[in-house]
Amino acid sequence: MQVKPVIAIVGRPNVGKSTLFNRIAGKQKAIVIDEPGATRDRNYMDCVFQDKAFTLIDTGGFEPASEERILVQMREQSNLAIEEADVIIFLMDGKDGLTHSDMEIARQLRGKDKKVFYVANKVDGDRHQEMVTDFYRLGIDEIHSISAQHGLGVDELLAAVTHDFPESVEEDEQDDQIKVAIVGKPNVGKSSLVNRILGKERSIANPTPGTTRDAIDMPVKVKGKKYLLIDTAGIRRKSKISQTLEKYSVVQALKSINRCDIALVLIDAEEGLTDQDTKIIGLAYERGKACIIVVNKWDKIEKDNSTVGKFVEDIKDKIKFMDFAPIIFISAVTGQRAPKIFDLIDDVFGQYTKRIGTSPLNDLVGKSVQRNPMARYSNKQMHISYATQTDIKPPTFVFFVSNTKGIHFSYERYLMNQIRETFGFDSVPLKLVFRKKR
Repeated sequence: MQVKPVIAIVGRPNVGKSTLFNRIAGKQKAIVIDEPGATRDRNYMDCVFQDKAFTLIDTGGFEPASEERILVQMREQSNLAIEEADVIIFLMDGKDGLTHSDMEIARQLRGKDKKVFYVANKVDGDRHQEMVTDFYRLGIDEIHSISAQHGLGVDELLAAVTHDFPESVEEDEQDDQIKVAIVGKPNVGKSSLVNRILGKERSIANPTPGTTRDAIDMPVKVKGKKYLLIDTAGIRRKSKISQTLEKYSVVQALKSINRCDIALVLIDAEEGLTDQDTKIIGLAYERGKACIIVVNKWDKIEKDNSTVGKFVEDIKDKIKFMDFAPIIFISAVTGQRAPKIFDLIDDVFGQYTKRIGTSPLNDLVGKSVQRNPMARYSNKQMHISYATQTDIKPPTFVFFVSNTKGIHFSYERYLMNQIRETFGFDSVPLKLVFRKKR
């Protein structure tokens, strides 16, 4: 199971972290695609450079700097990056030269079990190149000179940073384990749920350190089926940083979601669905992962006949981009409805790996187009020649059309809904791809 290395860009404010982030993410054609309704205010991106995949993090976006707390917040961001990342790009301002804040960050990075690349930004010419020598006062062997704004030296930097990264490989679909990530904000009950599952249902469990830092992989067998639980509940115990820790739980969720088939997103019934929860659900959506919303601590809520309905309506209203995700109400502490999670996982996984034959798929497409003809584009009638399912996890359907530019988003949604209703894909994401007919 391949895990993408994580690169964090750290440094004091205004040295160009976001500029470098956007340069790398944009130039390398990030894998993540914006979809209507999905989270857009991200400060992380899946990228590929020379067939090597990695996740890039801009720490500058996690905590806006303020004049009063600038040094404190810089320390928090650096410590979090040290804890979460596999490789660190320490960015400094080549025009300003070495500052006290730079020296403070470098001090924290020393002695850590992380590879650090020291980078001087805003080096646009020979006159600035002379300033780079000042950074060698840090006692390091190499300074990389770049201009993030103009792209100078960025490829060379990436080549060095990714030199030891593994080349991307396809996941093995034959793995007989259903990989389930348990994600959510700190203190939402992830540990309680894991303990409930392992205490009641365990027949095979040998907890071992996961490939992803601060995660534990737990093989479990329930009713003869194998599952791999990916738990990240230990992050709060391993860090006393409070200001930005909750925001960095998104990074923890990101690394777990990248490895899973189904994400169990735990939310606190007393708090309801928060912006942080929505961001984590957006991670699953963007990566085409199946998702189950688990409302925990339901035993603490005063209820009447309409409580569940109102709660469900509120959740679906806030995550319109993933309103198909099943919702279950549990109490990890008392065990209320917790065993039903595995039945739900099995149902969702069945849809997530379902394949539809080409003949019934094209029969549906033909009837759907007949009921609702495609609009004209460039004064020509649009038509679909052929459709086929090409992949699972998520189920992916390719349509060969007369002109890909003529596919309106509303018609794509119409076709998706037809596939959902006809073939029983009511709880998982679907991916539709349109290609020009040869």
